[in-house]
Amino acid sequence: MYCASLLSDSFSRLKYLRNLINSESSGLVRAGSTRKAFSNKKCLFGSKLRALPLSFGENFAGVAEKPFGSERLLVGSKFGVVCEKSAWRRTVSANLVASPNIEANLRCLRCSFSSAMGVADETGVARRLWSMSKRDSTFALYNPFVVALSAGTLSTESFRNYMSQDAYFLKAFVEAYTMAEECADDDDDKTAISELQKAAKEELKLHNSFAEAWDIELVKECSPNMATVKYTDFLRATAAGKVEGGKGPSRSVTPFEKTKIAAYTVGAMTPCMRLYAFLGQEVLKIVNDECARHPYRQWIETYSSANFEASATQIEELLDKLAISLTGEELEVLGRLYEQALKLEIEFFSAQPLFQRTSVPVLKMGNSANCRFTVVSDFDLSCTIVDSSAVLVEIAIQTTLKAEQSETETLGDRKSAAELRNTWDTLCSQYAEEYEGCLSKSLPSEEENFDFEGLCRSLEKLSQYEVEANSKIVESTVLQGINAEDIKKAGEHLLFQEGCTSFFTQVLSKMDDYNVDMHILSVCWSGDIIRTAFLTNGVNGLHIHSNELMFADSISTGNIDRHVESPMDKLKTFNNILASAHDDSVEYISIYIGDSVGDLLCLLEANIGIVIGKSSNLRRVGKHFGVSFVPLFSGLLKKEGAYEKGLNCWTKQSGILYTVSGWNEIHAFLLGSSI
Repeated sequence: MYCASLLSDSFSRLKYLRNLINSESSGLVRAGSTRKAFSNKKCLFGSKLRALPLSFGENFAGVAEKPFGSERLLVGSKFGVVCEKSAWRRTVSANLVASPNIEANLRCLRCSFSSAMGVADETGVARRLWSMSKRDSTFALYNPFVVALSAGTLSTESFRNYMSQDAYFLKAFVEAYTMAEECADDDDDKTAISELQKAAKEELKLHNSFAEAWDIELVKECSPNMATVKYTDFLRATAAGKVEGGKGPSRSVTPFEKTKIAAYTVGAMTPCMRLYAFLGQEVLKIVNDECARHPYRQWIETYSSANFEASATQIEELLDKLAISLTGEELEVLGRLYEQALKLEIEFFSAQPLFQRTSVPVLKMGNSANCRFTVVSDFDLSCTIVDSSAVLVEIAIQTTLKAEQSETETLGDRKSAAELRNTWDTLCSQYAEEYEGCLSKSLPSEEENFDFEGLCRSLEKLSQYEVEANSKIVESTVLQGINAEDIKKAGEHLLFQEGCTSFFTQVLSKMDDYNVDMHILSVCWSGDIIRTAFLTNGVNGLHIHSNELMFADSISTGNIDRHVESPMDKLKTFNNILASAHDDSVEYISIYIGDSVGDLLCLLEANIGIVIGKSSNLRRVGKHFGVSFVPLFSGLLKKEGAYEKGLNCWTKQSGILYTVSGWNEIHAFLLGSSI
């Protein structure tokens, strides 16, 4: 586990927490939710979109806009050492204030996150709405149709059908611009809408050029499918002022009401423009050098172009201007229209027929009786935002502090709260220095070609140190005196990364359909805190592999029942998990998700190793042994061609690990859209 910063007082710890979160996170939402609803105009247009206060017992998940990395989490204030996950760490969890009330401490930690977290400061309502739609934009990027198109494996027949359907949609877009222009009461707004309409007509000409090349008549080629009709009907209804949840125009339509309709119409069109610009630019980043030979080069060049980006920016600026006069209630309606339009666009992609195999979503292959999956994830800072080890020590300290202030309880031979904190701080600082030294000595002097066996030998030395570190923890008695119920309360309030619990919930709800087993493999000292954390968020059915605190009459003795302490222990347990499910008649695909050096061997042993977070030590160690770190979407496009030909895409110990921005990307890759 991580050894974290040595912050000596409660105020400093809370200040550190606040600064950390403001730089790394975007808000708090209920577990499984993708965004917080607009509450009022001030909320939407203020300098920060703040989360609502948390009440004790509510289940929230932290939204990590950028995955937490070791550099920011763990810079020691005394030694300046960044440490990787191994035996233990002290992290933002240590921001529990010095109160004898453990429940109040848990509530304080959650409220500290609540008050500090806010959506990244975006200028204008359009950029805020897009920022809040990152989950949906990720699902669009990983849509099977978009992946096949991006990889160049999409069949000509599929692309023809898509272009015909898109022609229907673009005609509706042009109509909506006409209706919006009629509602706008500002000459500049009318001019902007007219320019956007011209750009849409140019886009139609692009479609016609494709049609000429393939000798087809777009609109006559096929009738609009249900998804196309649903989207175009929604767009036309919005432009006509028929908005669900909004007040329709009165008999005598005032200029203000007409402006509102124009704002709603532009709000329903903006996400489509921004999404296409996003998709075009993301794909171009990957196929850039080979774009000239790409079968759908013209599509990529169009939507990644500076001209299209200018149009997307122009409609966003128009939306910002039109939204200024809207009330808080009307802004809520605008937000819902934006969200609905984005989901309809993803449905539009999903409705396009595919005439070839696609590699996503990965778990869909589990529908076949001869394919089975095993998904294993690390816990601390892979699933969670805060680390459980520091929480456990803090509970022990607060329990002792409460006993010291009680007239009826005595400490006996136990250390005082101050002694426990000093002991913990000393252990952390010692570990920071010794871990870095041990890690440096275990690495070769120069980077090598991929060498899994060499990496194993290197991490064996580190594993010995991890075991010794845990022994020091037991000898120090810092885990003594914890009530089992307090551990459960702590588990109830652990913060998960955005999208984590919703991913597990959806997979577990269809385990038989997907032919998948789900496991958590962690060096955490307490399996109870893991189980409670997931159960509180509605995740039931995970197999937990971890250490366990030992108890006498529901009070921890300070000893640990050790099962998983090191990278080598993790690899052994991971291989045991795979061996227990093995059947020669079935193809098995293993997936491991982790964030640290302790996960490196399991990540490489899996068919698909997914790195979450930005640990510098993980990359440093991996690169010394020839491991490549590839963004998942980029790697996926390279695999798509092989998969389309029926070849095995994912092989163990390939030396390639795939990096992701967060759990929403994992969800999109493995499960596909939940829309």
